Amino acid sequence: MSARQESLIWFDKVARGDVALVGGKNASLGEMTQALTPRGIRVPEGFATTAGAFRAFLAANRLDAVIRDRLGALEAGRADLAATGRAIREAISGADWPEAIAAEIRSAYGELARRTGKDNPAVAVRSSATAEDLPDASFAGQQETFLNVAGERALLDACRRCFASLYTDRAITYRTLKGFVHEKVALSVGVQLMVRSDLGGSGVMFSIDTESGFDKVVLINAAWGLGENVVQGAVDPDEYQVYKPFLARAGLTPILAKTLGAKEQKMIYAKGAARPTRNVPTSKAERESFVLSDAEILALARQAAVIEDHYGQPMDMEWAKDGETGALYIVQARPETVKSRAGAAAFRSYSVAAKGPLLATGLSVGEAVATGEVCLLNSAAEIDRFVDGAVLVTSTTDPDWVPVMKRAAAIVTDHGGRTSHAAIVSRELGLPAIVGTGNATHVLHDGQEVTVSCAEGEEGFVYGGTAEVTVEDIRLDAVPETRTKVMLNLANPSAAARWWRLPVDGVGLARMEFVVTNAVRVHPLALTRYAELKDEAAKAEIDRLTRGHAERTDYFVESLAMGLSRIAATWFPAPVIVRMSDFKTNEYAELLGGRQFEPAEENPMIGFRGASRYYSDAYRDGFALECRAIRRLREDMGFTNVIVMIPFCRSPEEADRVLEVMAANGLRRGEGGLEVYVMCEIPSNVILAEDFAKRFDGFSIGSNDLTQLTLGVDRDSEALAPLFRERDPAVLWMIRTVIERAHKAGCKVGLCGQAPSNDPDFARILVEAGIDSISVTPDSFLAVKRHVAAAEGEGMA
Repeated sequence: MSARQESLIWFDKVARGDVALVGGKNASLGEMTQALTPRGIRVPEGFATTAGAFRAFLAANRLDAVIRDRLGALEAGRADLAATGRAIREAISGADWPEAIAAEIRSAYGELARRTGKDNPAVAVRSSATAEDLPDASFAGQQETFLNVAGERALLDACRRCFASLYTDRAITYRTLKGFVHEKVALSVGVQLMVRSDLGGSGVMFSIDTESGFDKVVLINAAWGLGENVVQGAVDPDEYQVYKPFLARAGLTPILAKTLGAKEQKMIYAKGAARPTRNVPTSKAERESFVLSDAEILALARQAAVIEDHYGQPMDMEWAKDGETGALYIVQARPETVKSRAGAAAFRSYSVAAKGPLLATGLSVGEAVATGEVCLLNSAAEIDRFVDGAVLVTSTTDPDWVPVMKRAAAIVTDHGGRTSHAAIVSRELGLPAIVGTGNATHVLHDGQEVTVSCAEGEEGFVYGGTAEVTVEDIRLDAVPETRTKVMLNLANPSAAARWWRLPVDGVGLARMEFVVTNAVRVHPLALTRYAELKDEAAKAEIDRLTRGHAERTDYFVESLAMGLSRIAATWFPAPVIVRMSDFKTNEYAELLGGRQFEPAEENPMIGFRGASRYYSDAYRDGFALECRAIRRLREDMGFTNVIVMIPFCRSPEEADRVLEVMAANGLRRGEGGLEVYVMCEIPSNVILAEDFAKRFDGFSIGSNDLTQLTLGVDRDSEALAPLFRERDPAVLWMIRTVIERAHKAGCKVGLCGQAPSNDPDFARILVEAGIDSISVTPDSFLAVKRHVAAAEGEGMA
């Protein structure tokens, strides 16, 4: 097909094999127009000039020799890059269109006008180089794009400027670094009807998690207005995450996360050909609202899944919402080329200790950690003073920054989301980056020693000084098989996906209280009993957090369900055991508005905690919100792999009361496959194991509390530390006994704790006792797996 001689071709006549004819970008638009329109993918109508048209333009104006001579002088060191690029661009911009090609462009533009019924319809004019967006040429944005171009003269001028942009400084540098021969690269211009996203919104989405490579999510960024601000990182966009495997299931809403971005400005149409677009501040209402509804988020995610399925690989897409019609369009699609190529057999894990003061936070890009001195640059004009190996700190980046970004240890920006230019380039260079800090250029200064950590989940942290960084290479090609299940203890939902490659048997302990503390932040009773709340400052903050929800309590339910869903999704359908809230009263009191609703206790460790709260009038309505979140997680979102676990249940009678309250809130054990476990952390759980086994489906041994309460040793006491031993004969008797009695009753038993990772002999004791599962922190998984395999091997011998 590349032998075709047309100067212009409509998208519906182009396929993805036509890269040599119209470049990767336009070939993909044609492919989607032809193949995916029947599957519900909307692509704005348009056409493309061909590589042949570009070469004919150069030949008609005798520019080939000019370009060859200028690039030869650059290569020989007789001219600098800036002068070379400027001279070539000026030569192309000043050249005349061959009349036949100009006539074809005018005719096709006229046809667009006829199809739309509008005179001089606005179009987007985009460059598509024949080597751009190939699998090994993944830096987008090397050439120019022009939006809201209207009229024949403006269109021809924009097309000519696209031709000239093949020789921007960054494009020349890029091709040189990639080893592309300049003369063999041509440029096609895509002319596409504008989507009125200036009146709606737009953004970028990936059919893969851009940081962890988790391939079961769609990541969507969204901002008001035209999409250039999102691509350039000029705004902090909304971010949504959707679980792909459930998109085909009717009635489910598998939205895992919704993060409201600041969206400080939007790009809209401007009047006059000289300035077709402009940025204006967004309204307060726009900044406080999500760009997309839940239905639109799911619709876009389904389109991403369709496009990924068609191309057979993870994809990077740009989308736009027409503000006049509400229709959603795909305006670009290209293969994702970083995380989808990462090796599956190994990955690198970083941990940070001895951290300095926290200086700035933002969205983490990558999973690495770097240290170095800050080099703060206000604009690309200052890049000459950049010091190799420094931490680049700036407001935002564009393709002109790439040469200096390649020399940085890490990158920190004030603005941008996970799909911004700074994020994309950092990811491809393998550099840790933190984007959208809001204030890095204000709080950091030149020469300052900092640590940039992207190893702690989706939030990135800039610490003062040089922290202690540990790096571990984790290989997954030699993980032993075990009969005993080895599961994970997890708390931070945003960090779950970084461990998705571990071949775990599920999550043995997902701590609800971490999500409440970090995502919800509000005491549930401050929402259910808002009218009684006396703290006016807390009321004001609650009003801010819950804005946009029909009921304040909906905020708690949605935030908690989404946080837990990210853990449930990572290893679905493997079981995920969610422990209902296990705060002590002093910890509950620290939540927003919480102090008014919590008693002051001398010993909260054995006070009003766990099961005793759930049926008490002092917390019953708070527990009802927790139950609503679990129902939403299982029934509305689809995560039926979630098992509920009740902590600190002192007696069978207390278990009955909790199960009764759960049933009243729509969580009835056995219905819909719901299993309910109990924490085994009190001696009574062992002594009355047969009675507890009649009420629960499984036990999870909390070795810390069980040791503390069996031995009467405060686990936080330094003076008693030598007496706190999980291998004390009394504690081991408790563990062996509950396993034996639970198994006789047909119940499963697991253990949550670090002892098996630190002590191979403890792992052997658990295996010999017949434990069904052991749950540990992710960084201990491989060690415990090996210890368990060794213990099982000894047992067989």
